[in-house]
Amino acid sequence: MEVVILAAGKGTRMNSSSPKVLHEIGGRPMLSHVIRIALELEPDKIHIVVGYGADQVATKIEDEFPDVPVNWVTQSEQLGTGHALQQALPDINTDSDENPVLVLFGDVPLIRKETLSAMLLEPQADELSLLTFEASPPAGFGRIIRDSDAAVTAIIEERDASAAQKLISEVNSGIMAIPAQALPSWLQSLGNNNDQGEYYLTDIIALAHSEGVTIRAFMAQDEMEAMGVNNKVQLALLERHLQKNIANDLMEAGVTLRDPARIDVRGTLRCGQDVVVDVNAIFEGKVTLGDGVSIGPNCVIKNASIAAGTVILAGTNIEDAEIGPQASIGPLARLRPGTKLGANTKIGNFVETKNVIMGDGSKANHLAYLGDVELGSGCNIGAGTIVCNYDGVSKHKTQLGDNVFIGSNSVLIAPVKLADNAFVAAGSAVTSDVPADSLAVARGKQRVIAEWKRPSKS
Repeated sequence: MEVVILAAGKGTRMNSSSPKVLHEIGGRPMLSHVIRIALELEPDKIHIVVGYGADQVATKIEDEFPDVPVNWVTQSEQLGTGHALQQALPDINTDSDENPVLVLFGDVPLIRKETLSAMLLEPQADELSLLTFEASPPAGFGRIIRDSDAAVTAIIEERDASAAQKLISEVNSGIMAIPAQALPSWLQSLGNNNDQGEYYLTDIIALAHSEGVTIRAFMAQDEMEAMGVNNKVQLALLERHLQKNIANDLMEAGVTLRDPARIDVRGTLRCGQDVVVDVNAIFEGKVTLGDGVSIGPNCVIKNASIAAGTVILAGTNIEDAEIGPQASIGPLARLRPGTKLGANTKIGNFVETKNVIMGDGSKANHLAYLGDVELGSGCNIGAGTIVCNYDGVSKHKTQLGDNVFIGSNSVLIAPVKLADNAFVAAGSAVTSDVPADSLAVARGKQRVIAEWKRPSKS
């Protein structure tokens, strides 16, 4: 079997400079979803027909699927779906009578492997299979025309349909499996005598019927999985449908969602037992939540691993981070890339971390910035602490041993090392290393000026 994915259109109705198939659903381009499903079918070849923004599309897909061999086919002028398939024809093996060509569309992102597998089950060399669905309303779709014996005889596009034909609710998804040996003659026979002056791939249904070829129609169980995207409204509709399905899968796996309609998974989310997710949580990239993890409302978590028993409080933003077990994060904390927290750690409200390694039991309860810092275990970072890691040219590292205490409103000017049990007095600006079991005080001596009067406006 060979797969041809048609992905050449600009998508004028998207009102965007981006190629239509690169618009995202579930955090990935629509085309990526289609390729993923195609790969699960283990085809001999994958051909992708591109046109508008071809280089942009190819670059994006090759970055995402670096190990997948793709035959890129260019449709320089978009003259219809039949014309698009014609461009791929020279690269398709049309000699074999056991080579079905599965035609997919880059803007039909929710198609399921199970549906396609049923379509491809025991294909015969002289049979053509197509996927249909019941649309409500059917406006905008090609109608499935059947004879008195319910056999499929043709597909009539919306623009060319009669008033009676427009009442038909069974419509064409565009997805079909075509015997490769028949492709050359059928594609050559296509005409463009229609309202749009295009070469419709759907016209091969009538050609096949006229030659006595059996046409096997499979109806998708879910309208949404066979629906294509032509505008931002449809994109949002499929996004919501995808998120609903993801939410249902999570709940069936044991995850507690406070409101299934208010969670967005834009990548992959893997959860252990007894995970609880509050409203408006967004998960991007690859996220893993261990047993008993609790995610508060309005959190954004991207490419992160969160170990068992950790609590993420409201409004927290986490990106490219690893969090150990039984930690407490937030509310309103920000963990930037390179953050690695040990067990029983705490990052409180309005604390920002970047490239931080924090040992077990260490904590920064509130109002601190920690950048390029390595902390041992049992450290306490006081409120208002700032690590000055950037000198205007380069980044520098700060190292804290075990049980280091940083008093409130202190500044650590990197590079500095604070050994085990070091103590920094509140309000200090630390510019040099602090030995173990030592107190560092780095602040101006307080003066009191008697009988001082505050300036006033004249």
